This record gives sequence, structure tokens and C-alpha cells, in this order.
Amino acid sequence: MKAAIFHGPNQPLTIEQVDIDEPRDHEVLVHTAASGVCHSDLHFVEGLYPYPAPAILGHEAAGVVEKVGKAVTYLKAGDHVISCPSVFCGYCDDCMSGHPNRCSNRKATQRPKGDTPRLSQGGKMVRQFSDLSTYAEKMLLHENALVKITDEIALDRAALIGCGVTTGVGAVLNTARIEPGSTVAVFGCGGVGISAIQGARLAGARRIIAVDQFEGKLAMAKRFGATDTIDASSANAVEEIVKMTDGGVDYSFEAVGLKKLAEQCFECIKPGGTATIIGMIPMGQKVELDGPAFLTERKIQGSMMGGNRFRIDMPRYIDYYLQKRLNLDDMISRRIKLEQVNEAFHAMKSGEVARSVIMFD
Repeated sequence: MKAAIFHGPNQPLTIEQVDIDEPRDHEVLVHTAASGVCHSDLHFVEGLYPYPAPAILGHEAAGVVEKVGKAVTYLKAGDHVISCPSVFCGYCDDCMSGHPNRCSNRKATQRPKGDTPRLSQGGKMVRQFSDLSTYAEKMLLHENALVKITDEIALDRAALIGCGVTTGVGAVLNTARIEPGSTVAVFGCGGVGISAIQGARLAGARRIIAVDQFEGKLAMAKRFGATDTIDASSANAVEEIVKMTDGGVDYSFEAVGLKKLAEQCFECIKPGGTATIIGMIPMGQKVELDGPAFLTERKIQGSMMGGNRFRIDMPRYIDYYLQKRLNLDDMISRRIKLEQVNEAFHAMKSGEVARSVIMFD
């Protein structure tokens, strides 16, 4: 099959042929229909997070089941599915306590060390990013990396739910659990930030302030439900938010992965408010906060993939979409071929897109 190969940081991905094995007992072979190009992958391409090469990146996809292993009963050939990075074992403490996104036993869903790899070139293993590797024509996954979905939704829209939508909407609904009538600020209006804005609208926030340095993204944020916007390239976002809300917002969300924005995310909340960090802050960086602010019961927390239970959450998000309460159509800025993946990273960095989606024939 054809795939985009990662050979190391600060190098373009290269399109190459890769061998893919047959599904074992609990594995599923999926024809990839569409894969979103997510900012998280860019972190690895730029070396902000380490990952061994060669590997196939990509972790946000939807497709159609081609073949299942003999122990798989949940799925069958022809089923439409969304893949998710929150692969779960189903029986560790985290899974059993309702937090499969924090599964502590993912090794149980992987092939043992020394076994035939799922992906290879010339007999040598090609690493499977997030146990998915969606920048490829096919995916060989553990069944617990997939959720079966209705065929009423187009697979390019469904792909967005695989990471960006689940992460952003879930951070609002599952992690922060904002209250109706709340005031909200969202820092960063890419795919995850736009999803957080939509989550705040779904939850009944009365005011949603979008912060970004790109004018086009702020205009986009308005279309998705932001009531106010702040151009961070020409204004102090924290001062503007405090002024607009007479003291700060109830909830704030950082959706980029920058130390400065994480700090601003905390600084803009009112006493008793909660700041949620969604973005991947580069390894080794420390977030610095003013100590006395904690005496006002301000809180800061992280969110992993929107605190998802993806086999429950994703079908709900699809229902929201079919009910026209969640806008996925306008989140796709560009539909591209696999060979254009490096261009998609450039467009992301320059603020040109909410999401580029790779389409596979």
C-alpha cells in the first residue's frame, strides 16, 4: 500500500510503498477513506516531541472495514468506522473506572515485541503512530481502536471526529463540564479550537470569546459560534477578556500548545474559574503561574483527547451533526491527496486552514 513515511524530525514525509500484514484475532483491516491533518502530527515532524523513525504518522481517520480477525465480533466487512488514538484494553483500572482514554495497558492491544510487525518495508518494522498510522491507504488496527458508525455521514466529515472534534468538544463537555450561561474564552482557532467553540455553544455558554492572531481564523470562529473575537496580534488578550467580562471568564481553553497561551488561559479566568489546557506544550517547557492567584480558587487542568469514551461520544457527535447542531462541513478547508501532506503542514503553520483532509480513492 501507499503511505507517507516519517524519516525523522524536520524532514518532509515521503510517499512510499509499505507492506501491511493480515489481521490477527482481535485486529481489523480498514480501507482508509479520509484522514485529517492534525497539529499534533506537526509537533513530531518539527521534533518538539520525539518519535522513532521510520514511521507512518496520522491519527484522525475514517474508513470502511475490509477484513476482521477471527475473534472480532463487534465489526464486519463493509462497516463504516472511525479510528481513535484512545485505543483501550477494556480491563485495566482506568478502563474499568470509566476513563478508557487513559488506558494504562495499551500493550495488550499491540503485537508483542519480536512478533511480525503490522507494518513493514523489506521485512523491517515501520512504526505505527498512535497505534493507528492514518497517512496510508489502509490501516491494521486492534478492534478497540475503532467505533462503528452510521453510513448517513460522509467519511471525510466523520474523520474529523477521530481526533479534533472529539478533543475540542470533549474538553468542554467532559473535562470542564461547563454550565449553561457560562462565559468562555478559547485560545487558538484551528480545528481543535473551533471544536471547543462548538462544544461551548452546544453546552449553552452565553458568551464565547475566540482569540487568535490570524484574521481569517477569527472570522471562521464567528461562523462556528463565537460571540466575540480578539486579534492577539494587536491586543493584549488577557486585558481585553477581563475588560469585556468585568473580571474574567468562567472557563478558558488553550488549543494550540504554547506556554504563553497556557499562562494567558489561566490569567484570564475570574476567581473560581477553570482553565483547561488542550494543546500539546513542547516537552521540557514549564508553565509559570502567579502563586497568589490560587488563593482565589482559580484552577488549571489538562485534558487528554477530550476525556473521551469514544464509542459513546463519537456516535453522539454524529447525531449532533445530522441534527445540524455540530458543523463539520465548514471545518474542512481543503481536500487533498496523500502526496500533498507536506503542503498541508505548511498551510497549518501559516494559519490558512482549519483542517486539511487527505482523501483516498
